[in-house]
Order: sequence, then C-alpha cells, then structure tokens
Amino acid sequence: MTGHGAHTQASRPVKDTFNIRGNPFLPENQADYVRWRAWKLETAPRAAGELRVDIADPAHLDTEELARLRALLRRCNMAIYRLAEPAAADKTAIRRFGQQLGLARLDDNLCADEDAITSLQVVDAGRHTHYIPYSNRPLGWHTDGYYNDASHAVRATLLHCVQDAAEGGENTLLDHELAYIHLRDADPAYVRALMAPDALTIPPNEAEGTQLRGARSGPVFTIDKASGSLHMRYSARTRNVVWKDDTATTEAVACLREMMRDGGPGQITYRLRPGEGLVSNNVLHRRAGFRDDEPGTPGGKHRLLYRARYYDRVAHTGLTDAAA
Repeated sequence: MTGHGAHTQASRPVKDTFNIRGNPFLPENQADYVRWRAWKLETAPRAAGELRVDIADPAHLDTEELARLRALLRRCNMAIYRLAEPAAADKTAIRRFGQQLGLARLDDNLCADEDAITSLQVVDAGRHTHYIPYSNRPLGWHTDGYYNDASHAVRATLLHCVQDAAEGGENTLLDHELAYIHLRDADPAYVRALMAPDALTIPPNEAEGTQLRGARSGPVFTIDKASGSLHMRYSARTRNVVWKDDTATTEAVACLREMMRDGGPGQITYRLRPGEGLVSNNVLHRRAGFRDDEPGTPGGKHRLLYRARYYDRVAHTGLTDAAA
C-alpha cells in the first residue's frame, strides 16, 4: 500500500461505525471479535489517498473537517491532513488543532522543546545525538512512548511537516488493530502472551553515569478503560529491549516481525510534504532514512517536523463511540 503524492479523497463507500455488545479485544469474546474483525477488514484503507482530509485553518476546524477526521480515526486510527496554506501552521496552531480533537495532555519527553512539542530534525550536538529520531538514519517499527510507564502511556500523536527532506524520509504506517488481528488469527495464545504484565521490558536509560529513566516493564496490548479501545506498546529494536523468555511470547514477536516485513499486509507508505501532517491514535510506524541538502545550498531542503505526543486518545474515536 503506497501513497506517494496521492491527494484524492476516498471514493470507496465505507461504514465507520458498527454495533457491539462485548469488547472484541478480550480473548474470551470470540463472537464479538468475529463481528468486529469483519467490520475492521471491510473498512481498512488500502491507500494513503483514503486517509486524506483537506483543512482550511488548523486552528479553527469546521464541522465537516472534524467529522471526517474522527470518522477516519474510528476506522483505522489515523488520518493525513493537508492545509490549504502550507505555511499557515506554527506551533500555536498545531497545539490548537490537537485541542479541537480532544488532545490536551502533552507528553513533555526528554528531548521535547520548551513548549513540549518536539522539533524533529538532524541535530549534531547535545543529548539529541544519542537518539535516532534526531539523525537522518532509518527508524524501525515502533509506537511512540514505548518506554513510558502505564500512567503516561502515549495514546495519540500529531506529526506536522514544516519541510521535507531533499530525498527520503517516508513514513510507513500500520494500524495496530490490524496487527492484533494478525496475531489472534495466527494463535489466540499470542494475544494472551502480549497482554501479560511483563511481556516487554525496556532497560533503564543512563547517560554519563546518571539514570534518566528507570526500567519499564509492561504489556504490549492493553484495553483503554475509558474508550474500550486497544492500545499497543512496541519496539522492533533488538538492543535495549527485553522480551519475556517463554515460547508464546517468542513466537508472537516473530509473528509480528513477519507482518512488518517490507510490503507486509496493511502497510501504508507516505512522504509528508510541507503543510501536511499525520494524526493518529499512536499507530505502528517507521521512518526511512533521508538526505538533507548541504548547508548553504540555494533553495536547500532540511527536514523539519513538529511532533506532539499526548496521553489522551483522539476524542470520539473509541470503540464505545463506534457502538453509539
């Protein structure tokens, strides 16, 4: 599933709601799972163009724009927006955009700017140099904030492109609910293993003898009590990631990695252009490596994206909302 430069709205008719009785993410609720699965696979987008929402003013969404964003996030947990004026959004407008979606509690992480919104760009000095997002290297599959504790789970993210790179930097996206289906269809024991409270441990973050963060152990899949929706915590890293040492967990992780191979099922690849952005309920994603122009190049391009992480899920996009 690719979408480089696709700007058409989806013409394929879909339904963005369905009725349920029990939570389909509980392994014991097989009948509800079967019904939800059929709806999910029927409505899953097949190309980036289906995720498109054109926005006139990010600080003042109209009723139709807001409704289209919510409908997409109910269906597939993500939407790509495009501003009428690419330069119209500064950080203040981006913050206001998030607030209109019910996103208020920002994750003020270690490398965030003073306003808790992160400027993602190549950084050659300081603490940022220890982290791949601030380089031009590829970034593997993950969900944001996988190293946070449960009380600070990142449930939504907003990624806004100020400037794309001279070459590369595409994002590949995968709705985590499709990953859940892949695992449960392969073996329900995989889902149970990844719901264990000690399924995934991130070791402490230490720099120059100082502990910046303690170890974080927790499940991969949890169910949000407020919305009934599925939350995923994951990193494909092989270093600084410790998986529970049992057969079910090992096989589940291998099953996930198989789905995430290049061109695997459900993947959508897209390169954000200036004035475009991605809002999601923290779906699985990765970033290709990229090349910036040399400093001083006339008209040179240097990749800059604003990233906001939230402890909130996008409002009115949960499983209980879809059932209403």
